[in-house]
Amino acid sequence: MAEIVNASTKVDTEEDIYTKDGTVDYKNKPANRKKTGTWKACPFILGNECCERLAYYGMSMNLLLYFKNELHQHSATASKNLSNWSGTCYVTPLLGAFLADAYLGRYWTIAIFSIIYVLGMTLLTISASVSGLKPTCVSKDNCHANGTDVALTFLALYLVALGTGGIKPCVSSYGADQFDDADEVEKKHKSSFFNWFYFSINIGALVASSLLVWIQDNVGWGWGFGVPAVAMAIAVASFFSGTRLYRNQKPGGSPLTRICQVVVAWWRKRRVHVPEDKSLLYETTDAKSNIVGSRKLDHTKDFSFLDKAAMELQSDHAKESVNPWRLCTVTQVEELKSVIKLLPIWATGIIFSCVYGQMSNLFVLQGSYMDITINKFEIPPASLSIFDTLSVIFWVPVYDRILVPFARKYTGHKSGLTQLQRMGTGLLISIFSMLAAGILEVVRLGIVRRHNYYDHEHTPMSIFWQVPQYFLIGLAEVFTFVGQLDFFYDQAPDSMRSLCSALSLTTVALGNYLSSLLVTIVMALSTRGGKPGWIPDNLNRGQLQNFFWLLSILSVLNLGAYLLVAKWYTYKRVVGTLR
Repeated sequence: MAEIVNASTKVDTEEDIYTKDGTVDYKNKPANRKKTGTWKACPFILGNECCERLAYYGMSMNLLLYFKNELHQHSATASKNLSNWSGTCYVTPLLGAFLADAYLGRYWTIAIFSIIYVLGMTLLTISASVSGLKPTCVSKDNCHANGTDVALTFLALYLVALGTGGIKPCVSSYGADQFDDADEVEKKHKSSFFNWFYFSINIGALVASSLLVWIQDNVGWGWGFGVPAVAMAIAVASFFSGTRLYRNQKPGGSPLTRICQVVVAWWRKRRVHVPEDKSLLYETTDAKSNIVGSRKLDHTKDFSFLDKAAMELQSDHAKESVNPWRLCTVTQVEELKSVIKLLPIWATGIIFSCVYGQMSNLFVLQGSYMDITINKFEIPPASLSIFDTLSVIFWVPVYDRILVPFARKYTGHKSGLTQLQRMGTGLLISIFSMLAAGILEVVRLGIVRRHNYYDHEHTPMSIFWQVPQYFLIGLAEVFTFVGQLDFFYDQAPDSMRSLCSALSLTTVALGNYLSSLLVTIVMALSTRGGKPGWIPDNLNRGQLQNFFWLLSILSVLNLGAYLLVAKWYTYKRVVGTLR
């Protein structure tokens, strides 16, 4: 694979050196590779991610209350609008990832979509600060927005959703690209990179959930959105600062086209018998794959019917060049198999993401009905997510420096736990977070009933009783979300890594959409007969704990499904490696 040292101007055409078995001889790697990548390039990428996440969370963490108090939306409507927008932020990465893998490469995709992101943040700041465009407020909690105000707000938000679509799937993969899979020394650092990548995300979230939420609640939304906009501009500057140190993988052409070619070739040969000797299946004789930026993959027994696409027939050589719509290489077939194998694991992440999404949704709503004062100082309910962030910041170093070496002694695995074991542990922990939230709501409503606090704005119960549920979510993230980053990068075909990273992110989108759907369903069912329902405008007359019990039950069922899928899964094998 050719090394592109400076994606903007300079392309180094020096090729990697290959051994006889087709693997990269990293002991004799080109000299320019020693000057780029590894941890030298990572500070700029981690700095970019830290500032971008500060911008994103600083804007979105308190958005539910902005919808409710500034745009004057009902609780259920605000919750659904937030879920739908958050979901869109995790669907647009499919577009960004496709462009990165197929045409632009990760460097230029991040650069272009970052500009769109900054434009959206700027417009959102204008919509909240310029007279005539921002909502009209009689008092702090009595605001009204006209159609123009609402339209401008949502235009800005969905520009941000588009911008983040080019960044989310590419930055983590781009950072991992800086470590050579063929170099055993560099490869050991890759899992550690994902840990510290997620650590940098939460440093940004820490500032957002503390300082920026306070600014929004006490200074104003113009400043509250303006500071994140500046942070995003800093993120872009950080990214461009490291340009000459980056290793860039060439885009490999449309992965969707290659997938379609395998399906068409298989259909055309669906009646052909596949030989027992799999070495007879078609593969290029070169040491490298014919797919740009991808290593050859070993044949696997999974979905063996697709092997028919690599069956050589006499008619396939009627012309000088091979038609990929009639005959595909084993590597191309294995690409599709790899993606199919990822789907069941991917599906089990949806419920977890639905649980995770409550942290900026119903957890905030629950906290707004608790005692939010300490010595006359009001604590913004959304700022409690700082304990999720602190949990992640605490557990990432503990996991990386203590748990991994400890587990390695017993498992013999280089990462302590396998990627699948790590994700499963997080799914288990998330169940206890929902149980904690449900128990807290039962206790809170008990106080409301005993003292007839139904029409009180705040229950005399400290908001800090929410800390355990936030802390458990943070611990679950360290296992599941970081495990997903590593798993979907490692198990994806080399030339489809952005796309598979985007695929993992869509679980967050579907989790948000599922949350919105569940709210709609439970409100339709629980408000029959004139009842206030589970999540009414006055939460003191609701049954929010029932929603948390529902998520707990779904999480238990999801964990059972995950264990079955994980037991079935087989890891990807690159030609010339043991796995």
